[in-house]
Amino acid sequence: MQLFKRQDTGENRFRKIFMHSNDAILIVDPETDRILDANTSACRMLGYSYEELTGMSMSEIHRHEMQRLKSFSRKVMQNRSGWTNELSCATKSGECLPSEISASLFDWDGRMCMVAMVRDVSERVKARKELESLNQKLEQLVSERTAELSEANRKLKSALEEVECLKDRLHAENIYLQQEIKLEHNFEDIITHSDLMKDALRKVEQVAATDATVLILGETGTGKELFARAVHHISNRQERPLVKVNCAALPANLIESELFGHEKGAFTGALARKTGRFELADGGTIFLDEIGDLPLELQAKLLRVLQEGEFERLGNSNTIRVDVRIIAATNRDLKKESEEGKFRQDLYYRLNVFPISVPPLRERKEDIPLLVHYFVKKYTARSGKSIEQVPAEVLRRLQSYSWPGNVRELENIIERAVIISTGDELQLGDWLEDRPTQNDLFSATLEEVERNHIINILKKTGWRVSGEKGAANILGMKAPTLVSRMRKLNIHRDNG
Repeated sequence: MQLFKRQDTGENRFRKIFMHSNDAILIVDPETDRILDANTSACRMLGYSYEELTGMSMSEIHRHEMQRLKSFSRKVMQNRSGWTNELSCATKSGECLPSEISASLFDWDGRMCMVAMVRDVSERVKARKELESLNQKLEQLVSERTAELSEANRKLKSALEEVECLKDRLHAENIYLQQEIKLEHNFEDIITHSDLMKDALRKVEQVAATDATVLILGETGTGKELFARAVHHISNRQERPLVKVNCAALPANLIESELFGHEKGAFTGALARKTGRFELADGGTIFLDEIGDLPLELQAKLLRVLQEGEFERLGNSNTIRVDVRIIAATNRDLKKESEEGKFRQDLYYRLNVFPISVPPLRERKEDIPLLVHYFVKKYTARSGKSIEQVPAEVLRRLQSYSWPGNVRELENIIERAVIISTGDELQLGDWLEDRPTQNDLFSATLEEVERNHIINILKKTGWRVSGEKGAANILGMKAPTLVSRMRKLNIHRDNG
């Protein structure tokens, strides 16, 4: 049925436009939903002949989207026009064709009809889907790349933190080693003829190649640090530092920070992060001198490092693992102190894996001539003097003395003797006047001899204990050790 069948010029012109339009146009009866007319483009798009298409219902063409079609038709009837973005059309072959519909109503001889323009938007939909797919791929690529960059950034940040940590550690090691270089050790090698010392040195050779904990026992001034250095220098760790901590010289409130380090702001005065001595010694050896002076509250933390090789910095909960060989030294009877509750028994047993006892100088007096000549050579080279002889009487008197300060005291006495000597012979000056003779030693106890000697030195220093000219330095002792001996021997200023 051709809706446009009148022959006037206007209608013929409209009919031509209608039939040859590039867009598919359908004339529909809204009441019956029937297609009254269709142009060539509509037939071609939907795959029907003109005769097949006219008389079909719109519902057959849009059977996949009935609800949207009904909603669209109501909108057109109410507003006399309407437009939908997309509405699928079913072709004769069964293909679902994306389309775009624009419709309006018009009155034809008293009959209300709807003209619907249907446009194939397959290419647009295809392009949109391709664009969406490309966008999804791009988003995926961006997401993956972002994740890669994020991971790379995390690794870089971690690497930078590690580099910074290593930098801090190397800086701290450098400072520590520079300080160590400035330290003056008693002598480069252990000088001895003594069988007792040779036995101790054999133990050094036995334990050095292992990672066993070593406990060096001996009186103040016997050279315990020298033994610790000997263990380290012939061990597999010799390329890494030997880090020393004097537990007696550090204030109790700073020992933990010194051993384990702290973070910036961990406590008042912590203005920057500090690398602890255990971190500095990682891969090497730590020498804990005067371990008996370590406070009880820190002994548990030291025990954990010995057992598990881990600790935390002050102000940081992250666990730090280290590979450190521990050498400890003390002049105390740790076994007795552990039994009295003054030192942790479990820590004592962990430290006492391989004990090495360094004999006092009074038990190896055959080494005194060797040591005297060594120190004379050392200090004449520094002073520019030329002392070539040590009189037999000087050696005899030196060997008759009990040396409570051991090798360190002997070194101090020889340094003083070199300073006051005027010829090519070593002179002791008035030092001999205050030292007991061999006969005195037979009639007095060791404690009496030591007590009298300390009192004489204190008198000469004006009872000054510490400092360069103090009694402790002259005796070759640490000031706290001397004060402890003074209490034990009941020495006070009234004695002077």
